[in-house]
Amino acid sequence: MERSSGIILPIYALPSPHGIGTLGQAACDFVDFLADAGQLWWQVLPVGPTSFGDSPYQSPSTFAGNPYFVDLDQLVADGLLTQDEIGAVNWGDDPARVDYGRLFEEREVLLRAAYRRGWERDAAAVEAFARDNAAWLDDYALFMAVKRHFGMKSWIEWPDEAIRLRKPEALVHYRSLLADDVRFNEYVQYLFFKQWEALHAYTRKKGIKLIGDMPIYVALDSADVWAYPTGFMLDGRNLPVEVAGVPPDSFTGDGQLWGNPLYDYEAMEADGFDWWIRRVAGAARLYDMIRIDHFRGFESFWAVPAGARTAKDGRWVKGPGMELVGTLIRRFPHTSFIAEDLGYTTPEVTKLLADSGLPGMKVLEFAFDSRDGDAFMPHTYSPRCACYVGTHDNAPLMAWKEEAVPADVELARAYFGLNDDEGFTWGFIRGGMSSVAELFVAQMQDYLELGEWARTNTPGTIGNNWQWRLLPGQASPELAARIAAATKRYGRSAR
Repeated sequence: MERSSGIILPIYALPSPHGIGTLGQAACDFVDFLADAGQLWWQVLPVGPTSFGDSPYQSPSTFAGNPYFVDLDQLVADGLLTQDEIGAVNWGDDPARVDYGRLFEEREVLLRAAYRRGWERDAAAVEAFARDNAAWLDDYALFMAVKRHFGMKSWIEWPDEAIRLRKPEALVHYRSLLADDVRFNEYVQYLFFKQWEALHAYTRKKGIKLIGDMPIYVALDSADVWAYPTGFMLDGRNLPVEVAGVPPDSFTGDGQLWGNPLYDYEAMEADGFDWWIRRVAGAARLYDMIRIDHFRGFESFWAVPAGARTAKDGRWVKGPGMELVGTLIRRFPHTSFIAEDLGYTTPEVTKLLADSGLPGMKVLEFAFDSRDGDAFMPHTYSPRCACYVGTHDNAPLMAWKEEAVPADVELARAYFGLNDDEGFTWGFIRGGMSSVAELFVAQMQDYLELGEWARTNTPGTIGNNWQWRLLPGQASPELAARIAAATKRYGRSAR
């Protein structure tokens, strides 16, 4: 990995007049901003469909694209919608926040109108797309159709046990009964990937590369678990036996109970980790670099009995280690990876990271935590790492400044030589930019010096997350020039 830098901005956070960021012109405009700012990388977070809680890390499919990201203006230009149709929708009063409830009510109506007009016209292209993506699209399109049929209930609550357990006769029955809805789901995915590929082509033209997150776990209520139950630790009725989480630590007395089903790695290894290979292939199609979330879970993972109220009563279970990690690295020699090795680290995790040869992560906000920050201090870095001011789970720096222990803030001031003329956040950025880390990444919120209200996500909470959006004009030429100057000063400029 060359010495470089990038910016985190989720797709949903792009400006648009239609309630949420999309793959349209604003995405291309942000690519232009990144190029002008001397950046090489745009980190976009996962781009799959969202469900309850609106988190991109709890998706009904690890392979599908988010229908909300399909750009409506492009559909107008393509003759699939009219300007009057999209203009008639009240997309909300706050362009700085995503209103997911409103999107849920309004966006699908427009996408169905586009489907009705485009299905026959685009039949040949959609058929080719469906054929190329049959390994996941057939199951996803049927899964979402059946889920709507049963009032959006989780598949483990579907009243028809035959389709819940994927009996062959039930699969045939529901494909016929819900054929129109299945086709609609296929068409929306066709639109998403058509627009994504156009955007990705534009990033390549401008010399920008994409970093995407691959959550280590998938949601229980997903086409992935429904279609491949033998790959997960489920009982005879396909219900979880144990679920994912992390143990108690100095930050969370009860640990974190994520609730995701755990993988049956023994069963997966028996077929050469085929599901994981297909999963990474899907991610590599979207991104130039993949950030592997919760990398330490490959060494060992915290298993909590299903039904437990907290993560306290879990146990460590040995993971697949280099058997899986090595398989993926060998199968994708032209794909770059970052190992998110944060959290409870042990010598075994450190060895797995070293054996893999992948760069780990350093978070500057953690460096000044008086409880456990030494490993994140820039003077301890080796070049083979990615330095982040903060991830999507961290507060923007201006919020961290207010929330952190005062002594920790003072330590940061002394360490970086922070001063009012330069600005608190820009001093932190200087500290990361000037480090030996091969990659430096900051959230867009920090370049804009925004506070708590602009936080992307607060782990362990539902509501008020994944909502902050960039406003038109905030990614200004002046800001790009200031970022470019810092990037060039510390030898990270891509141009």
